Amino acid sequence: MSWKWEYAFGAEDAARTAPTDFLAAVEHKADELVRAAEALHVHGRAHDGFDPEGHDVIVTGGMFRYQVVVRSERVYVVQITCLGF
Repeated sequence: MSWKWEYAFGAEDAARTAPTDFLAAVEHKADELVRAAEALHVHGRAHDGFDPEGHDVIVTGGMFRYQVVVRSERVYVVQITCLGF
């Protein structure tokens, strides 16, 4: 299994109506977070500790909250907020 990111919970529904330029910024930053998590947790599937705390990331047009789940080798985007004005 390799590291990936995906929308979770209501973020997937919110992404359906968000502007494409905002979503592109979210996806670009999520790709960066995946590369960082993969470098930090080389043996992710064997991880037996706690997952790191989730954080907010500000991007052009809004922000998003993410959570890293090491054993699943996933970065989950759990909330997106588009300022859209």
